[in-house]
Amino acid sequence: MRHRMVSDLMTTSVVRVHPDTGFKEIAKLLAEYDITAVPVVDDDDRPVGVVSEADLLRKEAARLDPAGLLPVLHPKPAARAKAEAATAEGLMNRPAVTARPQWTVVEAAQVMERHRVKRLPVVDEAGRLVGLISRADLLRVFLRADRAIREEIAGEVLVRTLGIAPDAILVRVVDGRVALRGTVERKSMVPVVVRLCRGVDGVVDVSADLEHRIDDTSTSPEPGSSRRSQLAS
Repeated sequence: MRHRMVSDLMTTSVVRVHPDTGFKEIAKLLAEYDITAVPVVDDDDRPVGVVSEADLLRKEAARLDPAGLLPVLHPKPAARAKAEAATAEGLMNRPAVTARPQWTVVEAAQVMERHRVKRLPVVDEAGRLVGLISRADLLRVFLRADRAIREEIAGEVLVRTLGIAPDAILVRVVDGRVALRGTVERKSMVPVVVRLCRGVDGVVDVSADLEHRIDDTSTSPEPGSSRRSQLAS
């Protein structure tokens, strides 16, 4: 099994700015390239922060309402400083949370979730900017064709990884939803099969209607030659 890598999905033509880039120039770049954020790099092309649309909008939100109908905002000192900033140096969120090209989509998604960011500058071994990956890029794995998902599950997961006979389990995939039906040798294999199928890129959920020949999870003998386990996730 192989998750898609950041290098497979990232944008490599990255618009970037420097700490001394002005507010209006940043706004112009966002509009010109139809993007929502830009990494800020130093003279060695190493990311030091990120400026997003939200950072620019603080300046607009901090203005007084000419009609006097809206309440006056009283932002915290850090937010006030950003609203008053005129260059990327004062506008950017720092330090830059970065990714590596060899990361899997799972690693990148976990870092985004942990740091509550929508995008990650991608850096090489020297820390230089080589790409940018966003939430939208990561979601592209769910555009993967059902046929490709089924082939990976049937061939890579079931046969090569778990050693299950090709005709033992029927695999159906519709809109990323996987349905498994068939027989495994041991009952303990059922949750393993489901867990590995869930880990395949593009899978939305997994349901399993699987029989087992041997119940190796119980110390008492099981009557009959096979029993059925039903799992959904």
